[in-house]
Amino acid sequence: MRELRSSWFAWLIIVVIIIMILNSFLHRSVNETPITNNNNEWQAPDINLLPHNDEGNLIRYGRELIVNTSIYFGPNGTIARLTNGMNCQNCHVEAGAKPFGNSFAAVASTYPKYRDRSGRVESIEFRIEDCMERSLNGKSIDSNSKEMKAMVAYFKWIGKNVKHGERPMGSGIVEIPFINRAADPQKGKTVFINNCQRCHGSNGEGILFPDSTGYIYPPLWGEHSFNISAGLYRISRLAAFIKYNMPFDLTQLQSTLPDEDAWDVAAYIISQPRTEKRFIYDWPKIETKPVDYPFAPYADAFSEQQHKYGPFLPIQQAKEKQKAATK
Repeated sequence: MRELRSSWFAWLIIVVIIIMILNSFLHRSVNETPITNNNNEWQAPDINLLPHNDEGNLIRYGRELIVNTSIYFGPNGTIARLTNGMNCQNCHVEAGAKPFGNSFAAVASTYPKYRDRSGRVESIEFRIEDCMERSLNGKSIDSNSKEMKAMVAYFKWIGKNVKHGERPMGSGIVEIPFINRAADPQKGKTVFINNCQRCHGSNGEGILFPDSTGYIYPPLWGEHSFNISAGLYRISRLAAFIKYNMPFDLTQLQSTLPDEDAWDVAAYIISQPRTEKRFIYDWPKIETKPVDYPFAPYADAFSEQQHKYGPFLPIQQAKEKQKAATK
């Protein structure tokens, strides 16, 4: 009888463990969009294989400018004092080489291209200047300078294995689904305290290198962060970037944050003060504005508040209905 009880108890333990494993899968949010590594995912070429000639040196210099932008163009820049102290790598993880980390995989394959935001065909040079003014809250650099040529050379090298016109898996930022409510800055504050402030500071001020030449972890608001015209000020872009790249010291291939937490903490971050720099040429056709572009005028009747925080599904549905009606 004692052996029978022992055997029954062992089987009970096994059943409980199986139920717990299944439960962890079943309770995963239906809105979560896991990324898995596979053979179709873009991989950056190896920088260590570059030849030590003029072309290779130019590409390496371009990468150096992406990684340590502030050393050359920050508040104490050795070339010019143009930017707020952030590095391009703060938003383009591993110098744009990390899949789904706002990577540069499709830059060379898709530029020059027409973009609705500017209403013009943009070159790689124009896009770099745009980022200097928006994400680095600074001024553009000379488009004919050695530094511009080096960065362009780096973009072309890192995307050299991507066919013209293609966007491989892992390029840019992966999208995450809209949630069925408005993103909540107050809930996001709790997510920030629990997950973000240990690196970005309690006031979002970031952590500088000991020599103050740049940020180990960038500021998330204030004058040293991206301004309101940067791409990451759009909540869908910021939430998706956070989802698959943060917390930076924990995230590998799988996100550690549920979708709703990513949306809420993004709402908290964009609700904080930052430089209000606007560009008069942005979105010349208002009907092409993304649903989460937070500045009027709009081609719909939804408020700036809803365009900033959501819910976005009603805006998206109205936009699709309006588009269908004009066909």
